[in-house]
Amino acid sequence: MFGYGGGVSRNQLLPREPSPRGPADDSGCPILHVDMDAFFASVELLDRPELKGTPVIVGAPGARGVVLSATYEARRFGVHSAMPMTRARRICPQATIIPPSHGKYSEVSKGVMEIFQTITPEVEPISSDEAFLDVSGARRRLGTSTAIAELIRGQVAERYGITCSVGVASSKFVAKLASRQCKPDGLLVVPASAVVEFLHPLPVAALWGVGERTEQALVRLGIRTVGDLAQVPVSTLQREFGAAGAHLAALSWGRDERPVVPHSPDKSIGNEETFSHDVDDPEAIKRELLRLSERVAARLRAAGHVGRTVSVKLRRSDFTTITRSRTLREPTDVAKEIYATSCELYEAAGLDRVRLRLVGVRMENLRPAATATRQLGLGDRETGWREAEQAMDKAIRRFGPEAVRPASLVQRPFGPMDL
Repeated sequence: MFGYGGGVSRNQLLPREPSPRGPADDSGCPILHVDMDAFFASVELLDRPELKGTPVIVGAPGARGVVLSATYEARRFGVHSAMPMTRARRICPQATIIPPSHGKYSEVSKGVMEIFQTITPEVEPISSDEAFLDVSGARRRLGTSTAIAELIRGQVAERYGITCSVGVASSKFVAKLASRQCKPDGLLVVPASAVVEFLHPLPVAALWGVGERTEQALVRLGIRTVGDLAQVPVSTLQREFGAAGAHLAALSWGRDERPVVPHSPDKSIGNEETFSHDVDDPEAIKRELLRLSERVAARLRAAGHVGRTVSVKLRRSDFTTITRSRTLREPTDVAKEIYATSCELYEAAGLDRVRLRLVGVRMENLRPAATATRQLGLGDRETGWREAEQAMDKAIRRFGPEAVRPASLVQRPFGPMDL
C-alpha cells in the first residue's frame, strides 16, 4: 500500500486514506520529487503573516495580468496559475492581490536548492520551486528514502518557514504524480510493487504528454483512466498518436527509465512583458526592449553565462506572434549589445506603427562566461560596458532595483506587467 505523511489534501488526483499496514516499503524507491507548496504565495506570506489562512493571489494586478501563484484558500474557489487575473478576481473577489517580487523568490529558491545539495549531488532542478533527487547514494548515510524526504521537509520549514510536498517512488514520473497527490504539506511513498495499483485509477490526463487535445482524443476512444489506456494495444495507440502512443503505453504501466540529470544547464534566459494596453509607438516599444535587455543581461551575469543568439518576441493585438533571432559574432552578457540587436530585429520585422500587446527578449546558445573569450580586432579597444554594468549589479544588490537604471527608463508612460 501507499504511505502518507504530513498534511494530505483531499481534493487531489486520487484521495486515499493512509495505509493501516504501517509505513510503505520504500526500498525500491530512490527517486524523490520535491515541490514547494504555492511557492510564490508562501514566500509573500512570510512578510504578510496576517494573511495566512486567507485567499491570496500573486500576480500583476492589471487587466491583462495572470495568476502566478495562489494560496490553497484561493484555489478552493477555482483560482489556479496562468488564469487571467480578471477571472480570478471575479470568482474570488475577497482575495488579497500581491504583485510579484521575483528577487525574493529567487533568493529562497537558491537556498532550497542548496538544502537539496547537502543531501545528494544528484539533484535535477525543474523550476524555481521543484526538483528531482536521486538519493540512492545518500541512504546509507541518512537512512531510508522516507526518512530523507522528512529531513528535507523539516529543513525547508525550519529555514524558510514554508512547506513542500514530496513524492517517493521508483521513477521520476511516479514520484511527480505522488507529490502532486499529497499536496499541500504532504509525503507519499509509492512502493515499486504498487505502481500499477497507484496509476490505473488516475484520470488519463495525469500522464505526462496528455494535454487538452490528447485527452479529448483519448476520451473519444473511451479511454478515461490510466487503467483504460493500459489495456489498449500499443499498435492502436501508435496508429492514433504516432510515436507518442508507445510513450503513453509505457507510462500507463509505470515504465519511465529516465535518470535524474544533475545540474541541467540553462538553455536560454529571457523576459517578456505584456503592455497594459496595446502600443504602436516605436520609441515606447524600444524603451521596453531596453528594460528587458537590462534584465536579461543581469540574469546572465548572475548565472555566470554569456549567450550568442539574441531573440525577440513580438505579439500583435490580434495575438499573432512573430519571433526573430540573430547569432552574434561573440557571446555577450552586456545589455547594450543585447539591446542594439533587439532593436535591429524589431525594425527588421516591419512592425512600425503596428499595435503590439507583448514584447520579449531572450538570449540563447548559452555557455559559461568563464570559458568565453572575446576577440579584439586590430586597433579595437575594450568599451568598458561590461564593467560598468557589473558595477550597476553591485549597486542594485545593495540599494535595490531602482538604484541605477538608464535615463530613458526613469519615467515609463506605459507600465507593462510581468508574466
